[in-house]
Amino acid sequence: MTEQTMDKVQSPGQAQDESMLKIGVKPFLTAFFILFLLITFSGFLTRWIPAGAYQRVETEGRMAVVAGSFEYLEEAAYPVWRWFTAPVEVIWGDNWLMVLVLSLFMIFLGGSFTVLEKGGVLQELLAGTVARFKDNKYRLLGVIIFVMMFLAAFVGVYEALVPLIVIIVPLSLALGWDSLTGLGMSMLALTFGFSAAVTNPFTIAVAQELSDLPLFSGAWFRIIFFIATYILCYTFVSRYARKIEKDPALSPVYEADCRIRERFSAEKILADHTRSDPKKVKAALWFGVCLGIAIVFMVLAGLIPALPSDAAFPTVALLFLIGGAGAGRIIGYTWNELLKVLSSGAMNMLPGIALILMAMSVPHIMTRGNVMDTILFYASNAIEGTNPFQAAFYIYLLTLALNFFISSASAKAFLVMPIIAPLADLVGLTRQTAVFAFDLGDGFSNMIFPTNALLLIGLSFTVVSYPRWMKWTWKMQVGIATLSMIFLMIAVAIRFGPF
Repeated sequence: MTEQTMDKVQSPGQAQDESMLKIGVKPFLTAFFILFLLITFSGFLTRWIPAGAYQRVETEGRMAVVAGSFEYLEEAAYPVWRWFTAPVEVIWGDNWLMVLVLSLFMIFLGGSFTVLEKGGVLQELLAGTVARFKDNKYRLLGVIIFVMMFLAAFVGVYEALVPLIVIIVPLSLALGWDSLTGLGMSMLALTFGFSAAVTNPFTIAVAQELSDLPLFSGAWFRIIFFIATYILCYTFVSRYARKIEKDPALSPVYEADCRIRERFSAEKILADHTRSDPKKVKAALWFGVCLGIAIVFMVLAGLIPALPSDAAFPTVALLFLIGGAGAGRIIGYTWNELLKVLSSGAMNMLPGIALILMAMSVPHIMTRGNVMDTILFYASNAIEGTNPFQAAFYIYLLTLALNFFISSASAKAFLVMPIIAPLADLVGLTRQTAVFAFDLGDGFSNMIFPTNALLLIGLSFTVVSYPRWMKWTWKMQVGIATLSMIFLMIAVAIRFGPF
């Protein structure tokens, strides 16, 4: 290796201090405190709500509830001490595979990104993009938001696109914006796309199948809603970006961005680009190929039933690792030096893994305390006897509440739809509208609830803390809730069908 390349290889401790992917002490403690309160609250719920359970039958490899089979359970209360051991219990609990996949994902991504960042490969990728789009950056912003929303709404890709946050946020800084704009272009757009689903196989397809509706029927109405949602999202993010471009100090994360803004400024990366190292170019091309393969696999996993969709997330993480490690070798790192940089990046992710374990403790406590089915039973009784407008709104609220505890859309569909679909018939609500209400309640709250592990992962890749994220998005949340209610009431009024 040359002396210049050797300078890029630092000790793990130094890497932690300078890498962009580092969770600060204050954001970590804030998230820790919030999650601790939620764990305690979920524990109290197991004492306040009687234990109960529905009978279940296996449907296409998933367990679906049997409507009308609810029974209260007589058993000892969930022990208080297990509220606080739940973050450890989830490691071998029912969702142990998800915990493992998410943890490996963060380790792989943290390590590979650190290699790209310290080796100058990320700057090379950004320089090429900025040089091409610096005069059309708002068009680029609109395209990125549309692509993220489109893949989530039509193909159902969500988790596997989260890694792009580590590229889009620095790109946002290089274009003169801030980390919040980058999150708006990536995570916010993903959430909106997943919520404004048109042919999403994990929400629309599963819910329609459980409701005996024709597959992807009613797509015309959902496409209109998707367009309206895109306009709202683009308007919100672009207006904010223009404000920050005029006066960067107006950014709520201005001070937090300071440590990375200079490193990713357009002037610096373009200046470095003019004296580009051919090895960096080759490394950037190698990583670009790996990223392209990952995106193609994500799309195919959503379109081809034969491909296991559950494998998309770990496959993307593995491709990121291969891309990052390969780029490190191309620019000249020895295996020992590469391992040091990978390890330093992985160490930066450990606090994020701890937060994920805490977030997953909330549904673990509620499930082991046998109160999830009781909540569903109470909600179904509240829906019964209402008019169609009230019923649609209650289904929306029910799904919204359940999403706090169960982040998986398909898991909620198997829990809710076998009960909701027959109730919709009884109150004069079309099943198609019930599916639409379910989809709205499932998706948009993903950008709100700290029990959503992917939200914590996305924020951990940036300098944005959860409170800052909530403060920035609250107007957007009000706007999208209003838009959702308008379309939901329209669906009820037109008897959105076919039935």
